[in-house]
Amino acid sequence: MAKEGTEMTEETEHMIEKNGAKETEHLVSAGDTKEMRAVILSGFGGLNKLRVTKKAMPEPQEGEVKIRVKACGLNFLDLMVRQGNIDNPPKTPLVPGFECSGIVEAMGGNTKGFEIGDRVMAFVNYNAWAEVVCTPLDYVYNMPDDMTFPEAAAFSMNFVAAYMMLFEVANLREGMSVLVHSAGGGVGQAVAQLCSTIPSVTVFGTASSFKHEAIKDSVTHLFDRNADYVQEVKKISPEGVDIVLDCLSGENTGKGLGLLRPLGTYILYGSSNMVTGETKSFFSLAKSWWQVEKVNPIKLYEENKVIAGFSLLNLLFKQGRCGQVKTVVEKLFSLYNQKKIKPVVDSLWALEEVKEAMQRIHDRGNIGKLILDVEKSPTPLDDFAGHSRDSCLHE
Repeated sequence: MAKEGTEMTEETEHMIEKNGAKETEHLVSAGDTKEMRAVILSGFGGLNKLRVTKKAMPEPQEGEVKIRVKACGLNFLDLMVRQGNIDNPPKTPLVPGFECSGIVEAMGGNTKGFEIGDRVMAFVNYNAWAEVVCTPLDYVYNMPDDMTFPEAAAFSMNFVAAYMMLFEVANLREGMSVLVHSAGGGVGQAVAQLCSTIPSVTVFGTASSFKHEAIKDSVTHLFDRNADYVQEVKKISPEGVDIVLDCLSGENTGKGLGLLRPLGTYILYGSSNMVTGETKSFFSLAKSWWQVEKVNPIKLYEENKVIAGFSLLNLLFKQGRCGQVKTVVEKLFSLYNQKKIKPVVDSLWALEEVKEAMQRIHDRGNIGKLILDVEKSPTPLDDFAGHSRDSCLHE
């Protein structure tokens, strides 16, 4: 969600306001009774800024649901937050994370629609990477009976973002074509699955070459992310494509717009190229936005093309579209229950392994979503050679 992504240089500027008090809670001593484990970001920078420690357990306020967290999603946006590579970053220390799944443990006043013991997934305005979280009722959804907690944590940001971009921004219909970058990631795999629910949709995808074998069946045409995909797409579809989904912070805007057919839609939704290293790259940021600024509005008018942006977290936490998102979640749950879509979980990690999990994203090693499993014990160091996580890749 994020994200991903996904995943977003402006979407966190407002998100600290409502929960500022929670995010700056003092760390409690081991002698206090109501405490929990949480991932703490002590300052912006590298992986060494993260640690797991004890923290005061939150209690639900008016209109909030208290959730005993089972699993949390890890998105590109979380890497950007850690680096401080966002506009008006919040104050540290803070608990990162924007999505989780778990069990309802308590409810504040004026809270209807849930009962203690309900299995839920939720969007959270930070604070997700902890054993317990409180979030407003509007951001909480009852999970389908067959959905696991890791699946739910992999579902919310990725599938909601993919659905809204495809169907509510770009109006995907039968016979159209879609180009999605980072096709092996959580959003990319969600896009591919959702496209398969519409007849005769052609999906072009770019991904690192070592991912191709694992994801080749999820897209129609797959290209190496470093190759000249524009020429390859044009060989197959000389007229271009109807929709381009770009999570690369605008680096390929000129190429993508050139591939669009008349009335096509180009959507910017993430910034994965800005987190290719452990610390932020201002050079990469400047280069990416320079590409975006070179877009000529007159040319868009003359060629009948649309360029758009999408930020799920802004939509939820800043623009108040909770009702619209809830409708999308209900549609997605219906597709899940019909077994037409299923979250792709790359691997499960203990809270204490958050640094290693983030490094896997930095290395672009994941296929699908990385999940922090709150109840999982850390893998012994002797077993850490290679990728020794609990692999949960769903074909």
